[in-house]
Amino acid sequence: MDTEAVHAYLTGLQQRIVSALETIDGGVFRTDPWSRPEGGGGITRILEEGGVFERAGVGFSRVQGASLPPSASASRPELAGRSFDAMGVSLVLHPRNPYCPTVHMNVRCFLAIKEGAEPVWWFGGGMDLTPYYGFEEDARHFHAGCKAALERFDPHYHARFKQWCDTYFFVRHRNEPRGVGGIFFDDFADRDFGFSFAVMQSVGDAFLGAYLPILERRKDLAYSEHERQFQAYRRGRYVEFNLVWDRGTLFGLQSGGRAESILMSMPPTVRWQYDWRPEPGSPEARLYTDFLVAKDWV
Repeated sequence: MDTEAVHAYLTGLQQRIVSALETIDGGVFRTDPWSRPEGGGGITRILEEGGVFERAGVGFSRVQGASLPPSASASRPELAGRSFDAMGVSLVLHPRNPYCPTVHMNVRCFLAIKEGAEPVWWFGGGMDLTPYYGFEEDARHFHAGCKAALERFDPHYHARFKQWCDTYFFVRHRNEPRGVGGIFFDDFADRDFGFSFAVMQSVGDAFLGAYLPILERRKDLAYSEHERQFQAYRRGRYVEFNLVWDRGTLFGLQSGGRAESILMSMPPTVRWQYDWRPEPGSPEARLYTDFLVAKDWV
């Protein structure tokens, strides 16, 4: 297994995505390298108060440790106590315009290591879309990009990973999906290392084509303070999911990761309002009835 090839791919992917986002935004990402005393480090690329993005974070990390954190071994208790080498690229983009959806993407590789034994490896990743105002053509385009990334590997992957995404990105204490979904996979080790790595690469490579056309369509639409207030309210659900349910956030914090980089996914402005309900028949209500439901978009 060539873990250095994975490392090179991930750092290159981060740079490609940042360059494309700078082109559409007009701003420049700050580069913030960091190291971790226990082993490893990363590069956080962050843009705030840009032309399009209120906050955009694209992070690369590669961290090592002497013992797997509980979040990493929960589903595979037989690996508890092994050392680990984990690397990945993770991004969350929060555009300012409420008609532009928030988006998340992550691709990663994980090795659990024990002296005298073969390393146990797996890949994970995916992407999901979180609109504030729903557009069917946007949801269909995003899901079509996800499907195209997987079809050449196995015709069953898309349905399987879409269902996994719908199940995973669900705000259980609110009993609602986080958004319109996408794809998600974890503990992925099909066939051999090269094949599984290729699936992960295809997902990472598909991101810009799945998201940027949506951003181009919506970034210049006119909006008012009313739409901004609803965006801030819905962003609260994003915060709740990331802090309560997200395995990646838990792994980063439990492994002694850099909190500033882990929490760059948080939206810059958020509001909570007690027992708020959308007005029946409003665009806000349509988000709940037509988009925050699991359905086949393609």
